[in-house]
Amino acid sequence: MTTKQFVLAALVAAGLGAGGATLLTGQQANTGSPAQAYQAPRTVEGLPDFHGVWQAVNSASWDIEPHAASWGVPPGLGVVDGNEIPYQPWARTQKAQNFRDRETADPDRRCFYPGVPRIMYIPHPFQIVQNTDVFELIFEYGHYTRLIYLNGFPHHEDIPFWMGDSRGRWDGDTLVVDTRNFNGMTWFDKAGNFHSDAMRLLERFTRTGPDHFQWEATIEDPKVFTRPWTMRMPFYRLQEPDAMPLEYECIFLDVYENRRYHKLAGDGPDQ
Repeated sequence: MTTKQFVLAALVAAGLGAGGATLLTGQQANTGSPAQAYQAPRTVEGLPDFHGVWQAVNSASWDIEPHAASWGVPPGLGVVDGNEIPYQPWARTQKAQNFRDRETADPDRRCFYPGVPRIMYIPHPFQIVQNTDVFELIFEYGHYTRLIYLNGFPHHEDIPFWMGDSRGRWDGDTLVVDTRNFNGMTWFDKAGNFHSDAMRLLERFTRTGPDHFQWEATIEDPKVFTRPWTMRMPFYRLQEPDAMPLEYECIFLDVYENRRYHKLAGDGPDQ
């Protein structure tokens, strides 16, 4: 049984039934190649227009691979092509260790920068503003911002960044973004999937409808993975009239104090 089949079986056993499993499978199918017929609106500069407030609607923040539900973790079919990350043997062992130690080892739990690509699908909205020189993402989560430079300025040399160093170019109506110079201290998700400082990220942003854009990211990291691999998902424009990123500050709470708090509140097991 494959990982995906196991997750589907677990979902059915949990009460979704065959119809629910079929629906979820269909939802994943919708994250494939973007529709080519849609013509994106234009900015005043004549660029494909991505202005708006957007958000991912999936469980990738918890685990980008297929996974069943567990305490505090919603189930998901995953966003990785082929449903499995091609780790080198040592790295697969490290990922398992990360998972076991996730309550204390996850950099995001300690309020470090979540990094790229993780910041993209943390379940908080972000705003995109753009012009001919820069494509800016303003995140609700932690007040982080991400600048993608479009003016041909070269990457920095040998300067590590939490969020990487991003440069973009237009390929027709698709924004192609090359990000490198990572510090290797961030994870992809809460499940312990990770990378090194050698990661190179190639993203593609494509408008696929009035209120959607398709995002895909190809990851190369010869220190950790046996080959490049890709994840993909749609993003949805928020429809509220006054939609905007609000304030969300990450506050580090020691795991033992956190357990004590939940025990006193009666809303979770003390384990």
